[in-house]
Amino acid sequence: MSLEAFGWDHFFSQQLSTDERDFVLPARVVAMHRSSLVVTDGVDEYDVALGSNWFRGPTELRPTVGDWVLLGGGRDKVVRLLERKSVFKRYAAGSKREIQLIAANIDTLFVVTSCNDEFNENRLVRYLALAREVEIMAVVVITKRDLSNKSHQYVERARKVSGNSVIECIDARDADALEGVRLWTTEGQTVALVGSSGVGKSTLLNTLAGYQVQRTEAIREDDSRGRHTTTHRSIHRIEQGALVMDVPGIRELALVDAAEGVASAFEDVEILAARCRFVDCDHQTEPGCAVQSALSEGQLEPERLQQYRKLRREEARNSASLSERRDTERRTTQRRRHLAKERERTNHDE
Repeated sequence: MSLEAFGWDHFFSQQLSTDERDFVLPARVVAMHRSSLVVTDGVDEYDVALGSNWFRGPTELRPTVGDWVLLGGGRDKVVRLLERKSVFKRYAAGSKREIQLIAANIDTLFVVTSCNDEFNENRLVRYLALAREVEIMAVVVITKRDLSNKSHQYVERARKVSGNSVIECIDARDADALEGVRLWTTEGQTVALVGSSGVGKSTLLNTLAGYQVQRTEAIREDDSRGRHTTTHRSIHRIEQGALVMDVPGIRELALVDAAEGVASAFEDVEILAARCRFVDCDHQTEPGCAVQSALSEGQLEPERLQQYRKLRREEARNSASLSERRDTERRTTQRRRHLAKERERTNHDE
């Protein structure tokens, strides 16, 4: 094993100063707990507690699964968090509306759904927008093909909202049926499995790995929903050499800082909007509206436009709220620094 086997490359190595190359150890975060990390240097794993200073700043500046960090000489302290290639985040559920980091430095996102009542186009397009915002490949993986005689209908539903994304419809328990999926799990690649509980993420991981990495349970028969068998995010290295992360089931995915991702996920609507007579067209009753023309001619589904409007409004609202929070945190930090300097000056004068 080596750092390279866990995704280390020039992007990360060039961030180290000359002094750091001699005195720190690069390591990748492979699991997260409430206030500690499990990291690997490619040979050994270390349990590292996060000091209180890490919890004083914004959530986005703390390490998450997939991050690369630098450890001090004792291998028990995170000295620095390296710049990320990509990071997935969402507004966490609840009244506080805090930012939750899902994963960092991912090469491919497997958006896992299933051939039953769990399948949801709105949730699917949210994941695709998230992937396109950070400019990484998203593969739609539809599981439980063996349990449905209408799997082709689910593929068509996915195709209508996924643009040019690759779609794989599989039985996650059948290793021989995963040829298409395995194309993305080559040496050094990091793949994250996201989707609701019960769609087969853990089963897929176990089949790819060739042994039981995660525990699995049957879904509830009354609503096709699953139970949370994956309780925390963790990275596992499989036989092909890829690093696969199983993320606990997410049913609510509120987008934030994803305006470009939404535009990319709805490229068909954006192209139509660019043809409207007025730049500020609301696509309602304005004359010369190319979007309304496409609707009347059957070239654009009403549900598609409704999804587009909903995500645009939500993303704008969440991003504005986040901007206000960041401004407040910045002012609070500045005030603390000012008070600290005042206390230091007062103590010096005394």
